[in-house]
Amino acid sequence: MNRPIIGITMGDPFGNGPEISVKAFADKALYDRCKPILIGDVSCMEYAAKVAKKVSGIDVKINPVHDVAEAKFEPGTIDVYDLGMVKPEDIPGDPEDPKPFKLGYTALGGDAAFNYVKTVIELAMAGKVDATVTNAFSKEGINMAGHHFSGHTEVYAHYTNTPKYAMMLAHEELRVVHVSTHVSLREACDRVKKQRVLDVIRLADEACRDLGIENPKIGVAGLNPHCGEDGMFGTEEIEEIQPAIDQAMAEGINIPDKKPTPPDTVFSKALGGWYDIVVVMYHDQGHIPLKVKGFVYNKAEGHWDAVAGVNITLGLPIIRASVDHGTGYGHAGDGHANELSLTNAIDYAIKMAGARMAKKA
Repeated sequence: MNRPIIGITMGDPFGNGPEISVKAFADKALYDRCKPILIGDVSCMEYAAKVAKKVSGIDVKINPVHDVAEAKFEPGTIDVYDLGMVKPEDIPGDPEDPKPFKLGYTALGGDAAFNYVKTVIELAMAGKVDATVTNAFSKEGINMAGHHFSGHTEVYAHYTNTPKYAMMLAHEELRVVHVSTHVSLREACDRVKKQRVLDVIRLADEACRDLGIENPKIGVAGLNPHCGEDGMFGTEEIEEIQPAIDQAMAEGINIPDKKPTPPDTVFSKALGGWYDIVVVMYHDQGHIPLKVKGFVYNKAEGHWDAVAGVNITLGLPIIRASVDHGTGYGHAGDGHANELSLTNAIDYAIKMAGARMAKKA
């Protein structure tokens, strides 16, 4: 099997990225499906490995590399493409007595996390990795460090010169793709325009086909309550969304409802198999149902049983999947972070890389 090379960023060095990366790489089965390499700092990964051994009995070695060609891709060894941005003395803690860092975002953490992402993009654009996966960084941290972007998606779009892109979230059978993301709700309403909605419908259809779905069924959420009730509660459905749906259907895209679907029922229908993906109009309209399904808190035991979900950027010339959670500053460093979302993101990256490799072949 021609295993794809997956470049995985470490995320904020003082967040949960290092420890969940150790846990994900510790699964020997991962190496049966891909060749994973982590882009980050050896100092942080060595610290996280010591914490994982102390807390969970995980035993892995860290292999510093400065070129993908130097990687071993062997179970039990984590190949770390070392940027050398964080020194051991910068890490606030003792791996023999693991406790949360509770450091929060910093200029150092933001600068390092940003450069991990920039580096993995460069590796992918140069063809040295087949797909990229990102751990969480802090928007405040990267901006504090002078990198003025509102999130990973915008960083990827900038460094790949991609004008039309969208964010897709996925967990099991539920997938959503957004017309707008990191803007105010007021501005999000203004961004619901025919051309943008049409572009996102096209990206949603293409993404499903990349995942092996031959004739994707697409649901398109309305913006207003009850899809505006024929203009009583807003006219965006009539003036912008319906014309986009009509154009997409004329191009052969399968939209079973043939019109916008009320936002309060579209996700239940998606879970029932009516659609393979839902086009949503703004950030929280898509994020809330995904996280209700993927984030499971154990009230009795006081911890998260699952923090699942994948964030994928559509429209790029390279593959990018990501965890669908934050940096977890309040808990990072104690060795108890949940790696499920990262594992799911890697699975999606492998699937999409495999599809692209097969298409090229």
